[in-house]
Amino acid sequence: MQPLYIRNSLTRERELFEPLNAPHVGMYVCGPTVYSNVHLGNVRTFLSFDIVYRYLVFLGYKVRYVRNITDVGHLTGDSDEGEDKIGKKARLENLEPMEIVQRYTNDFHDVMRLFNILPPSIEPSATGHIIEQIEMIQAIVGNGFAYETNGSVYFDVRKFAEQHGYGELSGRKIDELLNNTRDLDGQSEKRDPLDFALWKQADASHLMRWPSPWGEGFPGWHLECSVMSTKYLGETFDIHGGGMDLKFPHHECEIAQNIGANGGSRPVRYWMHGNMLTVNGRKMAKSEGNGFTPEELLTGNHKLLERGYSAMTVRFFMLQCHYASTLDFSNEALQAAEKGLDRLMSAVAKAASLTAKAEAHAANLNPNLNVDELRQRCAEAMGDDFNTPVLISVLFDAVKWVNILQDGRQDASADQIQALHTLLQDYVFDVLGLREEATQSAGDDGLRDGLLDLLVDLRTGAKTNKDWATADAIRNALGELGITIKDSKDGSSWELG
Repeated sequence: MQPLYIRNSLTRERELFEPLNAPHVGMYVCGPTVYSNVHLGNVRTFLSFDIVYRYLVFLGYKVRYVRNITDVGHLTGDSDEGEDKIGKKARLENLEPMEIVQRYTNDFHDVMRLFNILPPSIEPSATGHIIEQIEMIQAIVGNGFAYETNGSVYFDVRKFAEQHGYGELSGRKIDELLNNTRDLDGQSEKRDPLDFALWKQADASHLMRWPSPWGEGFPGWHLECSVMSTKYLGETFDIHGGGMDLKFPHHECEIAQNIGANGGSRPVRYWMHGNMLTVNGRKMAKSEGNGFTPEELLTGNHKLLERGYSAMTVRFFMLQCHYASTLDFSNEALQAAEKGLDRLMSAVAKAASLTAKAEAHAANLNPNLNVDELRQRCAEAMGDDFNTPVLISVLFDAVKWVNILQDGRQDASADQIQALHTLLQDYVFDVLGLREEATQSAGDDGLRDGLLDLLVDLRTGAKTNKDWATADAIRNALGELGITIKDSKDGSSWELG
């Protein structure tokens, strides 16, 4: 099997990937908190780990991929203060929290399908594992690393650090953390400002609550991932992924919880983190007014976008940057990606045509066309920490050969042509996860219809969320293409003008 090297966020070293129980691989990725629509930063993170998943499967590993749904415990302060994000949204809209959860889980799945991001093997939810979370808290308390105060349970960071260390993943030190920690209102029941909640007592206004040995309450945000990863992958597993913003405190707390409950020193063998998005060199953020939703990218309905771009154009654009590097959005970059994707997909179609005619070239071996070398270079690129930009550059070397053969400037044997076709099929579709997009040709009607159905579903979700601007933008953009959306009491549908 081709060697694979991963840059481990924990050790900051490039390490040979050696699964704990080969050929089986356990991979956990932190999923969305389902209180709002998916943003583009989410898409990039899940796309990055879609590539990891695809390539491990491509290499022949049997991967159990677990990606959770956070549907309780993630507070508005991203720590231990504030209101539950889902509970707050439910209160604002006068809905049950699980209605909010279902709405935005559906939206999340729609967007994942749109960008051809594969579903995980298991997608557990925090609310589905309350019993297991209580059991892990009891284990941590029993091992002396947590304490109860007024119906809440807190992890004792300083006591844990004395025995096991704390801050290795993020590179932060206890004393520095203490100097940078404010003593916030409502945290006086903690013994130390660094301590974090494992279980919080629910006050009278809290919508989501469960009985526990410490009274009615709800689990802390960090706890769910420790519980669900170890339940489905074991106390020690291979890969844990997420966005760079989760390194601290979320992933640091996970490590402490896992060790605090189960012992050991390295519950995760390889930590991986995807980097952030910027727009024209500035951090993508709502406060900056430069954050794109997936719908805005498709429709072009944003002040910073010259027009809309297809889902596969956006996917290809993201793959042109290494997952651990900052990715900068601009119209120029998206338009260049669009042209590059067209060249690549055109070459795939040409290679299929060449393959059909290959018998006529059966004896014409071309000494200059070395497909084995191209395949080796592809494997080396992906084996170097999933380096998709280098892989794409190698694929464009293969594209040059397709065009040379198509134009008749050189010839090749049937085996060479077939190998070139297979190479492109393997890496363009199976590894990079690109797919043909809808055109006006009759042969693409099914794909076109599926994408239009998905856009109508996205518009329905926008209307449900009272996001009238996005709903109108989708309707107007389709209208310009001669596609009419019809609304009725039974739902929405589309028809060609």
